[in-house]
Amino acid sequence: MGKPTGFLEFERVDRGYDKPEVRRRSWKEFLKPLPDAELRRQAARCMDCGIPFCHEGCPVNNIIPEWNDLVYRDEWRAALTVLHSTNNFPEFTGRICPAPCEAACTLNIDDNPVTIKTIECAIVDRGWSEGWIRPQLPARRTGKRVAIAGSGPAGLACAQQLARAGHSVTLFEKNDRIGGLLRYGIPDFKMEKRLIDRRVAQMAEEGVTFRTEVEIGKTIAVSRILGEFDALVMAGGAELPRDLSVPGRELQGIHFAMDYLPQQNKRGAGDSEEVAAPLGTITAEGKHVIVIGGGDTGSDCIGTAVRQGAASITQLEILPKPPLTEDKALTWPDWPLKLRTSSSQEEGCERDWSVTTKRALGEEGHVRALECARLDWEKGEGGRFEMREVAGSTFLLRADLVLLAMGFLGPIRAGMIEESGVALDVRGNLKANTLDYKTSIPKVFAAGDARRGQSLVVWAIREGRQCARAVDEFLMGESLLPR
Repeated sequence: MGKPTGFLEFERVDRGYDKPEVRRRSWKEFLKPLPDAELRRQAARCMDCGIPFCHEGCPVNNIIPEWNDLVYRDEWRAALTVLHSTNNFPEFTGRICPAPCEAACTLNIDDNPVTIKTIECAIVDRGWSEGWIRPQLPARRTGKRVAIAGSGPAGLACAQQLARAGHSVTLFEKNDRIGGLLRYGIPDFKMEKRLIDRRVAQMAEEGVTFRTEVEIGKTIAVSRILGEFDALVMAGGAELPRDLSVPGRELQGIHFAMDYLPQQNKRGAGDSEEVAAPLGTITAEGKHVIVIGGGDTGSDCIGTAVRQGAASITQLEILPKPPLTEDKALTWPDWPLKLRTSSSQEEGCERDWSVTTKRALGEEGHVRALECARLDWEKGEGGRFEMREVAGSTFLLRADLVLLAMGFLGPIRAGMIEESGVALDVRGNLKANTLDYKTSIPKVFAAGDARRGQSLVVWAIREGRQCARAVDEFLMGESLLPR
């Protein structure tokens, strides 16, 4: 513990943003890093608790007090080593993770947690700028070959760990670039894609082979993969979107979020409009936009629509409006349900809760309005909350573009899953436990959102790392990789 009285001496200070009127005109990241002196003060606030609840709050179990102490002592390179011991890609999580570690921080009992996420990001960004992050080559090669389907955070983490264990790893990605939803689901203003490219280059030097525009189960048979490789890891994510089953759904102008967001990311990568939007351009420019779904994907749609010049943006959520603050006695150190406002929502949108969509109305085949109604949420006979439409509460919202961001139902079945015949669990995800990550098919493993369902990038990294250890143990009889 660097400074026992740090949490008493220093107030919480976090990174700032460019002002909304500035960042609305740019697709670049808009976070303002803290200076080193302030970062050291913030690290000094860490109490080095006897029971570090932040460890449990962090899905990858980052060793947070240790690297906070090292930052306070100005030992940045040692802090980077500790950080990388549990997290392959802290520059990703330091930007897009919601920071459950901070919710679990003891100082969060009075709403002043340590700025863990900011310090994490500063450590790894400094590591890159100083040239400390280099390829880690294995001491020996095992001769074993592993195929990984999907290059999101789970697939990337699994691939890097297995390559460092000495295995020959080939990572297959159906899209034209590596990164999965990191690449095409997260807007550039939240995380610039040069960060992915930098890690991909590092992993290529470590021996990982990347094959893009190859979809196992479609462009290459599962049986061929199983014949050529000693193990296959299914890490394709949960890409099956929840649909809106209402009259008028077939109208033009109603799109899934993941049909909308990748187009802008491809434009940002320099692709022509024909490549970015082969089935037709989806843009919010000059339109009245309705985003259905109150989560991170909906927020990403809002920020993108703002920058494209939407005339208005309204975000609808079927659930009730959360409380402004949580009851710490009931929730801490768990992740609390409370009202949060994202940077994209700050940039300009109307938000409404307890709203259901009844039908879409159109003219000449294109959506022009949504008919909505208010909901009451009441406890039913079994104690579960049930929604009931409020009588006479129907209203219309003007809509030229409707974006469906209501979550995902699991992995896409067509292709690899159907061809392989791998067993699914009751929720439709790949059936595998978190001990050996084995599926119902010999030498086939599953990790990430494809196994656990829609989740956070930090959970995907955790599962990729743990799955890598399970695969290594399966191939070699034992493993030195961390869980």
